[in-house]
Amino acid sequence: MLFVSLILGLVSSALAVTHSGDGTFTTFGLGACGFTNDNSQLVVGVSTAFYNDFPGATPNPNNNPICGRTITATFQGKSVTVEVVDKCTGCAMFDLNFSPAAFDKLANESVGRIHNVSWQLNGGGE
Repeated sequence: MLFVSLILGLVSSALAVTHSGDGTFTTFGLGACGFTNDNSQLVVGVSTAFYNDFPGATPNPNNNPICGRTITATFQGKSVTVEVVDKCTGCAMFDLNFSPAAFDKLANESVGRIHNVSWQLNGGGE
């Protein structure tokens, strides 16, 4: 029971923090969480470091408690809420790798990479 309380406390701490990083986009398919998604869905991959260090992460990436949680990301006054379904090996700690549909809510794809995207984990998965 103490272990569960500790994990819940760590997850709550992670939820309360606003992060900032770059945003990019990629083609989605089968992700690290074990979900198959497509480019029309509002989904995201977080950096491998953030994914692997998330409280409660196990050696099996499909069981990571970040999977299915949502993130609200904001860039230049525009926001999008996305579901975490994957990890991004080329991302820095707080970068996000969006589906094209999600990226389009923040900027034109022709930009390619956006800087200073602020984001926060929301309370639960969907």
